[in-house]
Amino acid sequence: MTENRQRGWALAALGMLLVSTDSLFIRLSELDGWTVAFLVSAFSLPVQLIAQRAFEGGRPLTHFRRFPQGLLTVGLLSGISQICFVTAVTRSTIANVVVIVAASPIVAAVVARLFFNEGTSRRMWTAILVTVAGVVIVVSGSVGEPNLIGDLLAMAAVICFSINMNVWRRYSHQSRFVGLSIAASVTLVLSAAFAAPFGLPLRAYLACAAMGLVFNPLGRLCHTSAPRYAPAAEVALFTPVETFAATLWAWLAFQEQPATLTFLGGTVVILGVLYGTMGRAKAPVLARRQ
Repeated sequence: MTENRQRGWALAALGMLLVSTDSLFIRLSELDGWTVAFLVSAFSLPVQLIAQRAFEGGRPLTHFRRFPQGLLTVGLLSGISQICFVTAVTRSTIANVVVIVAASPIVAAVVARLFFNEGTSRRMWTAILVTVAGVVIVVSGSVGEPNLIGDLLAMAAVICFSINMNVWRRYSHQSRFVGLSIAASVTLVLSAAFAAPFGLPLRAYLACAAMGLVFNPLGRLCHTSAPRYAPAAEVALFTPVETFAATLWAWLAFQEQPATLTFLGGTVVILGVLYGTMGRAKAPVLARRQ
């Protein structure tokens, strides 16, 4: 049991490290959020279908019929989360977005309690209040500024992401590749009317290709596989890996130094997350429901 849980933690950490490059590629592309979301999904969809055939022998419809409700739910939530996150990075600072995303473990714990009847301790509720305070500090620096919409989109992405982790936990044996293929398809459909994917500079296509062909599919595969072995709140614990790594990429590549309020709010968020989830990580893993 402990070995399985550690495997889930390792997958979650690796997944967040890989997807931490998303914000870097989004900024390198210099495109709007809708176009980035469309191109990345166009690149990643065939990757997921090829991987599904290689590792699961094909027949995606057969896999879909086993867990239609779960796969449709994660596909829709993943698509919305992807669009919100990508657009948030184009509308706000990378540091603000990834600090807000760091609140995922707390949101995941609340979702687990409300929808899946997983208990939440007094320690966790204290952590929730601390983390919410940290997010408020970050967002308060954007009130009246153009990047407020970006911060709110990041919060929407966090909510969708956290619900998604719980659904993956609930349907732990559904196909990851089929779910991620549905997510890419949903993103394509939602972004098609607003995207302008033709006649772009080579740099934009290369950035979206790197994100859609390699880093994003691998990161999502690792992260959606992690709930098979550890509770969703513990999996979400590793979102600070993305927070620190993405902020570092932005600092190195674009000299985008986080604002003082972002540093302060980020510190509060991380402390709240660690306080709430370190204790939770010691709790026994609940039996998986099919």
